[in-house]
Parts: sequence; structure tokens; C-alpha cells
Amino acid sequence: MKQRTLGKTGIRVSEIGFGAWSIGGGWGPRDDQEAIECLQKAFDKGITHFDTALGYGNGHSEELIGKALGSHRSEITVSTKVPTKTGLWPALSDESIEDVFPTDYIIECTETSLRNLGMDYVDVQQLHAWTPPWVKEDAWLEAANKLKEQGKIRAFGVSANDWDPYGPVTLIESGLIDTVQVIYNIFEQRPSEKLLPAAIAHGVGVIVRVPFEEGLLTGKFRAGHQFADGDWRASWMTSERLEEAEPHILQVEKALSNRAPDMATLALKFILDHPAVSTVIPGMRRIAHVEANAAASGEPRLSAEDLTRLYASKWYHGWTYPWDRRNA
Repeated sequence: MKQRTLGKTGIRVSEIGFGAWSIGGGWGPRDDQEAIECLQKAFDKGITHFDTALGYGNGHSEELIGKALGSHRSEITVSTKVPTKTGLWPALSDESIEDVFPTDYIIECTETSLRNLGMDYVDVQQLHAWTPPWVKEDAWLEAANKLKEQGKIRAFGVSANDWDPYGPVTLIESGLIDTVQVIYNIFEQRPSEKLLPAAIAHGVGVIVRVPFEEGLLTGKFRAGHQFADGDWRASWMTSERLEEAEPHILQVEKALSNRAPDMATLALKFILDHPAVSTVIPGMRRIAHVEANAAASGEPRLSAEDLTRLYASKWYHGWTYPWDRRNA
């Protein structure tokens, strides 16, 4: 497993990280024992960065990480997130940060996450939403500085609103944050226009989420697919949308080769080819997922021909998530 540096922080992270949303719940039947086994297997495979959030199962994801990996604290890095105080997503430009992320609330949530994890500090704390006007506000920055001074966090960043590759750019350019988390993959390539170049220019570490476009880029979902009860994707990835996605998936499949023999490996290697990326955090609920994702690290790299084909496969479908209040 190759390691990369998380921007200007100097923190070393595995280039394949562990996205821990799905083990917190909401993705169909939950199996905590299997989740713990996946976390332990990931560590055994060299994955040392684990990304979670207080909002994932109301802290359950954090608890599982602490239970599975607490004894390896000095060998791993952990990033978590502060949920919006309003409980609403995404953050909107006309909202006051005093309502969504007040100083005391950020500190309180961080302390709750530390108790859930059973740890004295997290490597990266993140706001779980962001809107550009907040770059001029002090509440979040006051909280970040205080938490750093207290040794409860090593770095502070934000998680971009879903499908918003432009919102955090002014914040990155301000030099006030250490990291940014964003959706970036073969289909969603818009971060490469502004966000990723800005991150390189300002030494901001990049954590990439949704590498498989919620499963579309694994090639396993086709029209008529039945999701398990309790899997939120059932209301997002409808049969009509799967039919719409079919030709785009087939286009990506043309890039499969001995360098990337399956769609998931291809998707991860594409993301890791960008020099701005510090780590990519696929979700993993099965041991087979852990083993396959870990194997995507390192050589062989994609060829120039592979990358050209994948750059041409970008597709912004415009599907907002079920919880996106802009849908109302």
C-alpha cells in the first residue's frame, strides 16, 4: 500500500482509505461483526486512513472504528466530520454559520466523536457541509484553532456539499484550511477544473469520496436491479436512471485491461492518477471489497491511452440525493 502526504499537514495517509459511512447503517442490512472484520482486514492490507463522521449511524461508525482499531491508534489516521446543527443538507449560501456550525457546537461534536472513537485526538476534523460566504466568518475558524491548541485535532478541513465541485475553491485559496473532501470520479470530473488545481497551489490535502458513483462505476448495477431493504440508493438509482447510465458504463468498460481488469480497480486508479489526490475512500462492507480495493494501490499505473479514454467518459447526470433539500 502506497502512502501519500495530506497536503501541507505533513500527515501520511494510505492512498486507498476506508470510507466508513456504509458500516454506520443506511445501506441495507447491517452486520457489525463483519464491519469490524473489514476494518481489521483493511489495516492488515496496509490501509491506514479511516474516514468517518458523527452523522454516520449517529456515531455508530465511529464506535466500530474505535472497537476494531483502537489498539493501533499510533499506526492509523482518522478523519471525522461535524454534522450540520440544523440536520439539513446541503448548506445554503443564505444561512448563517452561527445557525449551522457555531463555535461551541463544533467543539462539542468533536468531543462526542472522540468519546465514540475512544481516542484522545482525531487527525482531521471536517465540517460536513460548506457554502462560500462562510469563508468570511470566524466561528468555524475559532473552533478549529481552539481544537488544535487543545491537541484534539491535528488538521481541519471541510467536506464539499454533494455534487458541488466549486463551492470550496475560495476557501482553499484563502489558505485557512488543511484539507478538503470532494466527490471526484470517472463520471464526475468537474473538480479537475478548479478545485484540484487550487488544492495543489495552496498545499491543501484532498480526500476523494464516492469513487464508484454510489456503485455505478463497479459495473454491477443494471436496469431492474433490486436493492436490499433499507438501502437508500433504491430511491436514487431507479431503473430509469440505470437505463440512462447504461451506455456511459459500457463506454468506461472499454478501458478495462490487464492494468485494471475490473471496473472498481479502474475507477480507483483513475482517481489516484491526479497529483492533487491524497487519499480516496471507497466504502467497504465485505472482505472481498477490502481485498480488491487495497490491491488497486500502486503499480501498474493506467496508460496514457487508458486515461484519454476515461477523461472522455465524464458524465454529469445531475441526479441530486434524496436528502437534498434543493429538490423541494
